[in-house]
Amino acid sequence: MYNYPAVPGIDTLPTMYDLPSEDPEEMGLPDEFHDFQPKLLRETCQPAEVDFFIGADLNLYYDVRQTSWYKRPDWFLVLGAPASQSQADLRLSYVMWQEGVAPFLMVELLSPGTEAEDLGQTLRVVGKPPTKWQVYEQILRVPYYAIYDRYSHQFRMFCLQGARYVELGVSGQGFWFEELALGLGIWVGAYFGIDGQWLRWYDRSGSWIGTDREQLIQAQQQADEASQLANRELERADLLAAKLKELGIDME
Repeated sequence: MYNYPAVPGIDTLPTMYDLPSEDPEEMGLPDEFHDFQPKLLRETCQPAEVDFFIGADLNLYYDVRQTSWYKRPDWFLVLGAPASQSQADLRLSYVMWQEGVAPFLMVELLSPGTEAEDLGQTLRVVGKPPTKWQVYEQILRVPYYAIYDRYSHQFRMFCLQGARYVELGVSGQGFWFEELALGLGIWVGAYFGIDGQWLRWYDRSGSWIGTDREQLIQAQQQADEASQLANRELERADLLAAKLKELGIDME
């Protein structure tokens, strides 16, 4: 479990401004899927919790005793941490001893180079940082951990029970998070014109949460339909007025 630092003040520790945001020598740089999928998750994640922060491919520093150690989740959600309100406040990284709130949900998108570690199949090397699975499960104790394999379209959910992650069954549309009043499942469709099977959030009625573009298109369609209806009503009124005039009836 994450322990808060026993230090007199934050000035004694590095902040996100002091720590590097990436390691250029690290293997497994994001591909196109790792660019588009986190965007779809961000756009459609609208939890009931007022304050929440979403990070994607952002360094997460987790050990106050080893301030250079970090993991870089593909996507994560933190409840109780405020989102940035201005460009100047945008985080360079997520630093646990600065934020004080651990993520609620981690999402990893499997790729050949990181699959074993994402699935907890690698062991820690002596003298090296703990594995990703160990950090999520034993240090940060993240309540939920989701894994999606775009090659097999397999979506797996793990929940922290006691000291270990236990895999939960994903049935029906997906997995429902009562804490968020949202569900996460696999949606078949086109995102940015790219057909595929994508992780996406849905609401209590089972409807997929709309992206910004989809909501804009829907609003435009509704406006067009309202305009067409108004025009039809105006045409009917004009026809009725013309008919009454033929009959010698003056409505004025």
